[in-house]
Amino acid sequence: MSHHDGSSQEPAGLDGLPPLYSIAKGEVVSIQTYGAFVRLPGYRKEGLVHVSEMSASRVENASEIVDVGEHVWIKVIGREIQGEKVKLSFSMKAVNQGTGRDLDPNNVIADQDSRRRRQFRDQTSNRITLEAVLNTTCTKCGCKGHFTKDCFSAPGLQYTLLPEEDDEEPQHQQTSAATSQQESDRKKKKKVKENEEEEEEGEKRVGERQQQQQQRMQIQEEAPWQRRRGEKETQKTQIAQTPLRQ
Repeated sequence: MSHHDGSSQEPAGLDGLPPLYSIAKGEVVSIQTYGAFVRLPGYRKEGLVHVSEMSASRVENASEIVDVGEHVWIKVIGREIQGEKVKLSFSMKAVNQGTGRDLDPNNVIADQDSRRRRQFRDQTSNRITLEAVLNTTCTKCGCKGHFTKDCFSAPGLQYTLLPEEDDEEPQHQQTSAATSQQESDRKKKKKVKENEEEEEEGEKRVGERQQQQQQRMQIQEEAPWQRRRGEKETQKTQIAQTPLRQ
């Protein structure tokens, strides 16, 4: 088994456990859907290889990768004390399963995975705590969302939690959407009105042109008659002006 800082003193509660980031070959003693438990030679404590640490590819079930009794190379990536229990975390993807060579000698991937697991646990813990607080009813004021020891209301005075900004945002978005829809409808109505006015103006111009054309045709039709009438009037005038012969 290879390990780092083998001469360093183990923290209290971690004595007799494989060193952190050490590499060893162990036997699969149990398989669950979420991972496989591996026992290392010389140690009684078993460690869990989570499905996320079995392969660089996604693994749905640990039985797809290993079988009970199979020997695999592992790297110790976590040792945690939880109450009176000690939890060991192993990784198979950090070790070449053929040669046992460390594929993450600087422990970069191991540290990233460790931070990700801690962050997930912290978020889960905070969410459960927040839900517990929100579902708590104060015996002093009768409102939900705080403990009695944290209540500062006067006797008989009740108060409620203010809505979060995220809760108000949908209403604001709905108002903005309604305003946008109204503006769009107003523009459509304005456009329709402009089109109607343009059509009326066009019809008016067509009517005027037709009227002018009819007037020109009427003038053309009356012109010969007016010429004949003028000729007759001229003849009458000439006859009237011609002296009668004695």
